[in-house]
Amino acid sequence: MAIRWQEQVCLLTGASGGIGQAIAYKLAGLGVSLILTGRNADSLSALMASLPGQHTLVCADITTEAGRDKVVAVCHDRHISMLINSAGISETGDFTTTPAQRIDTLLLTNLYAPMALTQRLLPLLQRASSAYVVNVGSTFGSIGFACHAAYCASKFGLRGFTESLSRELASSNVGVFYLAPRATKTGINSAAVVSMNQALGNKVDPPERVAEALVSQLERNKARWFIGMPEKLFARLNGALPELVDRALAKKLPVIQRFLTSATKEKLL
Repeated sequence: MAIRWQEQVCLLTGASGGIGQAIAYKLAGLGVSLILTGRNADSLSALMASLPGQHTLVCADITTEAGRDKVVAVCHDRHISMLINSAGISETGDFTTTPAQRIDTLLLTNLYAPMALTQRLLPLLQRASSAYVVNVGSTFGSIGFACHAAYCASKFGLRGFTESLSRELASSNVGVFYLAPRATKTGINSAAVVSMNQALGNKVDPPERVAEALVSQLERNKARWFIGMPEKLFARLNGALPELVDRALAKKLPVIQRFLTSATKEKLL
C-alpha cells in the first residue's frame, strides 16, 4: 500500500543536524506534518520557519528521561504515525585513550535513547492504521572500522535492535526500518575524519541523498537500505566472509591511524 505522506505525523529526532534537516525538508515537501526535536532551540526555530506546512517544535534532550517525557507528551497530543530516530554523534580515535565519559555519551545518544524513545512511543504508533519506525544507522553498523570502536559498537547495536524489533512486530501495523548511510557531509565529522576520507578516496554524500534514500526505502517497503557502492557490497561481504574485509582494511590502517590517532592525542592535550 502506498504511503499517504500528507496524512503522516512524524517525530524526527536530531532535526537540527545535517541529516535531520535534509530529512525535514524532504518530508515537509511531501506534506508530512513534523514534530521537530533537538537540543538547539535557535536551529530548530530557524528550520521550522523555513519549512512549508505546519509543524511543531520540541526542544529537548532525549538522552534524559525528562527530555523523553517532554517529547512523548507532545506525541500524545499529535497522534503520531512515524518515528525517525536520526539523532546521533560520533567518536573516533585510539580506543585505549578515549575517555570513558565520551563512550558513555555516545552509547547513550546513538543506542539507548532511540531504544527508550521507541519503547515509549510504540503504544501510540500502534493506534495508527499504518505506522513506521526508521532508525538511521551507518555502514559502520555492519563493518567494524579501525579507530571507530565505540561508534561502530553503537551502530551495530542499533542495527541489531532494529532487526529484532522488526521481526517482533512483523504481524503488526508498525513497520521497522534500518537506513545505513555511508560517509555523509555533516557537522558531526571532525576535520581529521574529513581529511582521512579524502586520503582514502572515500565518497562522501550530501545529506539530501540520505533523505531521498529514506523516502525510497519507505515507499518500496525495504526493511534494510544501504547507501552507496562499494559500501553496500562491503557490508554484505563482511557478514559472509569477514576475513576478506580484514585484509582489505588492514592495508588502509596506516592512513586511518595517521589521521585519527593524532586527532585523539590533540583532544586529550
